[in-house]
Amino acid sequence: MADTDADTLLPNGRMREGALAGDVTQIHRGHQYAEEGDRFEIEGEQFEVVEVQERTLGDLTDEDAQAEGMRDLAQYREMLNRAHDDFEWDDGSEVVLHRFEEVEP
Repeated sequence: MADTDADTLLPNGRMREGALAGDVTQIHRGHQYAEEGDRFEIEGEQFEVVEVQERTLGDLTDEDAQAEGMRDLAQYREMLNRAHDDFEWDDGSEVVLHRFEEVEP
């Protein structure tokens, strides 16, 4: 178990605020940024990465999008298009799931 930087794993304020509110419980990234058991802190609250798994964009579901604070997969795709220059959704593109839970004090 290691400490990781919340800003690295959750790259924007919306994601960090969503994690604090319990609305964001996972993030998919293009690379692996943490290991299972790693912990990070947001505004004094501790979180632990409980699952890291390689997936593809085609594996993602509405439930995945909702766990990342989006309404559904369509909104998630729109967000990726806005956030990344020259982004094109490819079902075969590899991504890494980082699922986390708040650690009770």
